[in-house]
Amino acid sequence: MTTLSPTLARRHPKPAASTLATFVRENGLSLALATLFLASTAAQIGFGLAAHNDERAELGLPALALGAYLTSGHFLEALFENWESEFLQMGIFVVLSIKLRQKGSAESKPLETSEQDEDPRAHARDPKAPWPVRRGGALLVLYENSLAIAFSLLFAVSFSLHAVGGLLKTNEENLARGRPVETFWEYCRSSQFWFESFQNWQSEFLAVLAIVVLTIFLRQRGSPQSKPVAAPHGETGV
Repeated sequence: MTTLSPTLARRHPKPAASTLATFVRENGLSLALATLFLASTAAQIGFGLAAHNDERAELGLPALALGAYLTSGHFLEALFENWESEFLQMGIFVVLSIKLRQKGSAESKPLETSEQDEDPRAHARDPKAPWPVRRGGALLVLYENSLAIAFSLLFAVSFSLHAVGGLLKTNEENLARGRPVETFWEYCRSSQFWFESFQNWQSEFLAVLAIVVLTIFLRQRGSPQSKPVAAPHGETGV
């Protein structure tokens, strides 16, 4: 087989179509999920605007334009109430799965030690290791806990914005009905705020419980979330 010399290869770069195909192949899962996220968010905005304007009409208030709706309590509360529960679910699962196991589940580490438990300091001289691993010290401590830290911060931000959005929505309704407005802390202590939170939290924990338990007995060929189809039920991890 004839191969191009480095000089000729530079003169004849890889076609753009081939480069794009490689990018899509290497990032297909993220691209698909990002597309679904954007499409779902656009649908939420469209239907949410229509539903909120129906509510405002019943209260004798004028309809909101799209720009005004995106800063309204109705939109912010609904959006961040859901984000909050997702980040809480993932963060808690990341932390619980450090020490806890579930025999037979594809979502659990093996019952004995696993490669995730390995001390990264043993790879300080590995040139391919991430820079914080090679650097060590406090930076490595942050890096080896960075996933849990990131989910904790995302939850905290979403939780706070859920509270802000819920307060805006509640006070808009209070003003329309001639009721006194609530302060931020009054709203955060209200049963409504915690009802909104726990109605989502319980569903997220149920979803994680379902995949942890169902992957003991059920399979999906080709999915990294499943054990191999022929794997015994007692085999733990993927």
